[in-house]
Amino acid sequence: MELRVLKYFLAVAREENITKAAALLHLTQPTLSRQLMQLEELGVQLFHRSRYHIVLTDEGMLLRRRAQELVDLAEKTAQEFRKDPELRGEISIGSGDLEGMYVLAELLASFQKLHPQVTYQIYSGNADHTKERIEGGTLDLGLLLEPVDISKYDFIRMPVKEHWGVLVHEDSPLAQQEAVTPKDLAGIPLILTRRGLIQQEMERWFGPYAQQLQVNATGNLPYNMALLAGAHIGA
Repeated sequence: MELRVLKYFLAVAREENITKAAALLHLTQPTLSRQLMQLEELGVQLFHRSRYHIVLTDEGMLLRRRAQELVDLAEKTAQEFRKDPELRGEISIGSGDLEGMYVLAELLASFQKLHPQVTYQIYSGNADHTKERIEGGTLDLGLLLEPVDISKYDFIRMPVKEHWGVLVHEDSPLAQQEAVTPKDLAGIPLILTRRGLIQQEMERWFGPYAQQLQVNATGNLPYNMALLAGAHIGA
């Protein structure tokens, strides 16, 4: 399986149309179709074809994720081997919606003044997703919310603390409180993080009220979860 063919596949998946993808790649449609036939060695169907567009199968969506990771890694490796008297290239960073990102942004701003040819790619995701990408080689560093296993990494702790909070609709009685206790949240519909380690941490915080947790939804980034809270789905 050649990297070039994976790039062709990603273009087709993005355009959902072989003719459009061929035009962007400066190939003829038959040529592109022949190139994609190399992927048949996987032994699975990657597309559902119709007259006007194509749709990825489940196997196709899996290949799309893996192909993007391989292409990104290849491009990153090529950048690292380029010799240039001036520091240039791309730094890939993963982070959740964290207060620590303010500190990191200031550090990057100072670094960019020294090395203006360096660019940055920011990946938004929770600690589990960020760790997976670090270990896969597609991220250079990550900003991780504890609790998280960092035994295999070189790390420094950020000089800021993240604060737990409860987001509620403005007409909720909890909106008038400066702080909440486990008792306040017992029996209230909740929207929790999907991360297992943080769910365990929250269960310990709830203590004897953990059995009264009522979870209506889970998510991995605060913004979308806040929208659910605003729609009265939970706190």
